[in-house]
Amino acid sequence: MRHNKKFNHLGRTADHRRAMLANQAISLIMHKRITTTLAKAKELKKYVEPLITKAKEDSTNARRVVFSYLQSKEAIKELFGPVAEKVGDRPGGYTRIIKLGFRQGDAAQICFIELVDFDPEMAKTETKKKATRRSRRSSGAAKAEAPAQEAAAPAEAPAAEEAPAAE
Repeated sequence: MRHNKKFNHLGRTADHRRAMLANQAISLIMHKRITTTLAKAKELKKYVEPLITKAKEDSTNARRVVFSYLQSKEAIKELFGPVAEKVGDRPGGYTRIIKLGFRQGDAAQICFIELVDFDPEMAKTETKKKATRRSRRSSGAAKAEAPAQEAAAPAEAPAAEEAPAAE
């Protein structure tokens, strides 16, 4: 029976897994987005979100606890600086996983994991998607007819102007 065996071991020893997740967490904090396999991204999400929550409270003890996981002074500065400022009012859900497809060599599912508040394009594209979906159905035909009418109107206007000049 698999009681209390909830996390994915990722085919690694405990030390290797801990080091790999720490390295990926550092990369995620420094670069705000990394590409990895889906299984690693899901484990990384469970690993890094409590650290980000801990970083909201900027105290010496919180810095020491997070440093014990990450072992990178630059990542700690970034985490307790810009990252903590952006996520200060967010109650959780600091990362987003977006699936990209399958890797060519071994068909592993690839995705990227990113910090939610550091992608301004994501918010813009969501609003654009809603607008384009609505415009295709209702006003899509109207927009297609409008340029045709506008194109016809300028063609008629010069003809009307030339006719009085010819008289």
